[in-house]
Amino acid sequence: MTEHEPIKVVLFALDTGAYDVERSLCELAALAEANGMQSVAEVVQKRAVPEAATYMGEGRLAEGRLLCHNLEAECAVFDAELSGSQIRNLEQLLEVEVLDRTMLILEIFKNRAVTNEGKVQTELASLRYRLPRLAGLGQSLSRQGGGGGGGAGARRGAGESKLEYDRRHIRRRIEMLSGKLEEMSRRRDQTRRSRRKNGVPVIALVGYTNVGKSSLLNRLCGAEVPAADMLFATLDPTARRLTLPSGLEAVAVDTVGFVSRLPHHLVEAFKSTLEEAAYADVIVKVCDASDPQAADQLSVTDEVLESLGCADIPQLTVYNKCDAAPAAVPFDTSAVCTSARTGAGLDRLLARLDAMLAARVRRMRVLVPYDRLGDAALLRESGTVLREEYRADGVLLEGTVPASEAHRLAPYLCGEEEP
Repeated sequence: MTEHEPIKVVLFALDTGAYDVERSLCELAALAEANGMQSVAEVVQKRAVPEAATYMGEGRLAEGRLLCHNLEAECAVFDAELSGSQIRNLEQLLEVEVLDRTMLILEIFKNRAVTNEGKVQTELASLRYRLPRLAGLGQSLSRQGGGGGGGAGARRGAGESKLEYDRRHIRRRIEMLSGKLEEMSRRRDQTRRSRRKNGVPVIALVGYTNVGKSSLLNRLCGAEVPAADMLFATLDPTARRLTLPSGLEAVAVDTVGFVSRLPHHLVEAFKSTLEEAAYADVIVKVCDASDPQAADQLSVTDEVLESLGCADIPQLTVYNKCDAAPAAVPFDTSAVCTSARTGAGLDRLLARLDAMLAARVRRMRVLVPYDRLGDAALLRESGTVLREEYRADGVLLEGTVPASEAHRLAPYLCGEEEP
């Protein structure tokens, strides 16, 4: 197999003062790279408001057309959400394919989705985004699907347009995919209920895309979750067992990353996946310590978490990749600095997680008679055995047990320590 050359693209942006255009264009270039594209030029225009028909002014678009031609770019990527008519007009003016920011993100998700749920979520988001834009996409959608100019055809009527047919087909598909997603969401809810029933605490790793959440999960849990230095390397939530220093067993969940101005349709479609954070016992907000915009990353993360109703869940901020920025000072003084690559700071992170979940576990020392050894199974199955000693009058066990189950071992208690 041979690797294909990346598709050359020109990036277009409008600076209205609503956000940092330079930062946004850097992110757009990274998104393009994650989609197998190479940014070869940028066209930026300052305007108070976008042009209704073409988003940007005529002069800048003429300049963009020349750049696309001279640099042999095959696509123009706009750092905004465009309407169907704007996409049609821009393709005519620039003479290349036109994508907007949301379409690019959806393309990445489409190419990266592996599980059935990820594929359904991505298709659903794409269809919801495409539906209101059908009317402006071109004259081909106005062709008639039946009828005729005279004779029997005239009596049958003109028939429906391709636009009407496509709209009906997409609505049916959205309805079917929504039903599938609801069924998958119910299964995910059953998994969550099972965890809660067994008293297993859940720790959700959330944050901006490409800040090292998957690498952190691999280092903490000894897992082999695929990790790459690119945006949206993880699209499906991955859960792994994590044993804390106290012996408490927890589940660490890696989630899909966020970007600034995350498309609304994408948030809606991936809500069942993102809700892993809403059902967690602790949320670990991860940012990139080596990125000057780490505070902005945390701000975006907070916005998404707030939209999911996660404000009341205990949260811990982690500045990852501290090995790449040893002089960086965390904005949050209670934050933990870590490096998934070198392992620095992981002991402190685990200790903080242990302290936050302390109420969930008890450390106990029990002496169980030989004729009641069945009761000791609780410590082995639901907790962790740290020490075991066989004596004449029974088995001495020392370990941790979920606080909700501690009363069942109370009759055999011969000493207890708070964690």
